[in-house]
Amino acid sequence: MPETRKARAVGLNHLALEVADLDEALAFYGRLFDFELRGRTDTAAFIDLGDQFLALQKGRRQPADDGRHFGLVVDDRDAVRDALVAAGIELLPGPFLDFLDPWGNRIEIVAYEGIQFTKAPYVLRGMGLAHLAKNGKAVQELTDKGMAPG
Repeated sequence: MPETRKARAVGLNHLALEVADLDEALAFYGRLFDFELRGRTDTAAFIDLGDQFLALQKGRRQPADDGRHFGLVVDDRDAVRDALVAAGIELLPGPFLDFLDPWGNRIEIVAYEGIQFTKAPYVLRGMGLAHLAKNGKAVQELTDKGMAPG
């Protein structure tokens, strides 16, 4: 039997988080992050991440989940930690910077410079983040995969 052609997964366009109230969610995330809205409807708000977005969907129906999570890449991990502490938000135990939002979504904060995930230079420029660069470990990991920057 001939092998079926498969598509290659290339990346994430967006991620949707369920929240109970959009205004409360935008206020909560606005205390932690500098962001722009890509758009908004009665049931969703779209936080712009350059060439991707985070969708906040109204209608949380499941309980908090401290296992399932996603890593949100930021330009300044320490600033997020400071904002979490200032807002009285509990940091979850463990080696990472994780927290639960008020709707039970677990979020891990990841520094851009230390991971393989890479935005195209023109996307970083458009976001006002042209100064961001990878550290040696991240560059080596990319080089080992044949994906060296430059």
